[in-house]
Amino acid sequence: MNNHFRPTGRETFSDQGVAHDLKGVNLRNKQFERLVAKKKRFTDCDFSYSQFESAYLHNCVFDSCKFVGCKFTHSNLRGSKFEGCEFDYAEFSQTQVEPEILDTGCPGRENLQQKFARTLRVNFHQVGDTVSANKAIKIELEASRIHLYKAWRSRESYYRKKYPSVKRAEAFFEWFEFVLLDFLWGNGESSVKLLRTLLLVLFAIAMGEVYFLKDMKLLYGYLEAAKHAPQVFLGIVQPDGFSGLVLAGIAAIRYVMLACLVSILVKRFSRR
Repeated sequence: MNNHFRPTGRETFSDQGVAHDLKGVNLRNKQFERLVAKKKRFTDCDFSYSQFESAYLHNCVFDSCKFVGCKFTHSNLRGSKFEGCEFDYAEFSQTQVEPEILDTGCPGRENLQQKFARTLRVNFHQVGDTVSANKAIKIELEASRIHLYKAWRSRESYYRKKYPSVKRAEAFFEWFEFVLLDFLWGNGESSVKLLRTLLLVLFAIAMGEVYFLKDMKLLYGYLEAAKHAPQVFLGIVQPDGFSGLVLAGIAAIRYVMLACLVSILVKRFSRR
């Protein structure tokens, strides 16, 4: 059984401080516990697969460093800048970090961007940084949209190998659902888009009343229908010309949109 495994050789550095700037240093697969660095510059250093526990890296600059598969836990990276660094598969948990890392540290492929933004979104939520969490959500959603589109449309070898035949069709429906929900209510993140959807529903109700119950040549009929549309939507008025099935459909839409509004409000308040 022991022949199947071998030691990784991970070294542990506890309660250490960085004495000077580092350049081109290999620090792969290390365990850093309570590492301290202030106003230090790290250039072309490789931290891949290392773990940072309770680290304090304040006002440092990381230039072209690799953090592939790294994990930051209960650490403080306030004021630190990351320029041209690689964060593929990196994870953050209860760590103070500047939101600019989303602008300068996102991985290249959209599926990795999605995971990177998601771990930072959860992290910002843990530390109570609502503004940064909202920024991470926007990047995560945009990366998800592009990734799903490429999954069924792109000719790149990565996507064609991972999404052949049936999976490609499934990816198309996932992308279509994502785009549709994004249009209707921003995938649960946009009250403005939900308001736009409400206005479209009211417009459809008004046009239906004009088409079935009024003279389409008279402007007065359009004005009356526009005035009645909110009342019909809320169930206050039930026009005689609307069938029970149509009214039931309007009621169903009303309840769904109310649930969507509650969901958005809960998300907003839960992040505070």
